[in-house]
Amino acid sequence: MKLTRIYPDSHDRFALPPGSYGKHPDGTWWFRPPGIGHSGPLTEHTVTEHEDGTITVDPSILTDDIHGYLIRGEWTAC
Repeated sequence: MKLTRIYPDSHDRFALPPGSYGKHPDGTWWFRPPGIGHSGPLTEHTVTEHEDGTITVDPSILTDDIHGYLIRGEWTAC
């Protein structure tokens, strides 16, 4: 599933709908899984930003609710 990249607005407000990711104005990458869950920072992960604006996150994203991979903006649940 392709996720949507969200950018801060002109007032640096930042909100992630389900199935999205983005870089907070403070430089922290955030992720919100599709369908369920809350957004969370990717501070425990290595985030690679690609020339097309997508990201790859390493290692896999694992919480109490989800486990999956985000590669070039494409989410694959385990």
